[in-house]
Amino acid sequence: MAKRKRRKWLKIPRNKKERRRYFIAVLALLTLIVAAGVMTPQFIQDRKEARLEDERSKQLKAWAPYAQKIQQQYGIFASISLGQAALESDFGKSELATQAHNLFGVKASAGQPSVTMATKEYENGSWVTVNAAFVSYSSWQASMLAHAQLLKSGTSWNPTQYAHVLAAKNYQDAAKGLVTDGYATDPDYAEKLIQVIDKYHLHRFDLVS
Repeated sequence: MAKRKRRKWLKIPRNKKERRRYFIAVLALLTLIVAAGVMTPQFIQDRKEARLEDERSKQLKAWAPYAQKIQQQYGIFASISLGQAALESDFGKSELATQAHNLFGVKASAGQPSVTMATKEYENGSWVTVNAAFVSYSSWQASMLAHAQLLKSGTSWNPTQYAHVLAAKNYQDAAKGLVTDGYATDPDYAEKLIQVIDKYHLHRFDLVS
């Protein structure tokens, strides 16, 4: 009885040219198999988050030199300027930041260039959405400068409005001072700000006096 020939499923061509094509095809197939195994929803989500964090870090580094200049002139910790800008403008991606260069959600007074947008305010123990006029700045630098001047000079009715912020010896106390002095209506504002500063190590930009 004749022996049955075994089929060679991975028969390698003898021709040199065909052999090269064969190995290229096998390599491409293996690459697809590996990619299919790696490109899971979790992997894709992790890559997306990594890219987002990289963009945020780059934005903070772009702002940092000017924030340090602000600290030299007005005594506001660079980490506070950077942290507030990141927290309130979604790292420069918010509609208010992109359309009006307003990084800090500063509302407009009569006569100031402004844009009107919906915003959330914490009133009487709950969040409400209201339409408000916000200052429209010529650049993000102008926004950061105006923010520092506000903290330094206070309001028209209280020049020492932000005394706790100015007297703070570290960014943690400065963040708490913003809430104490009435800068933000969010009761968790200081905690959120400190978390941003710590996560991105923004205190490394603070100038040591």
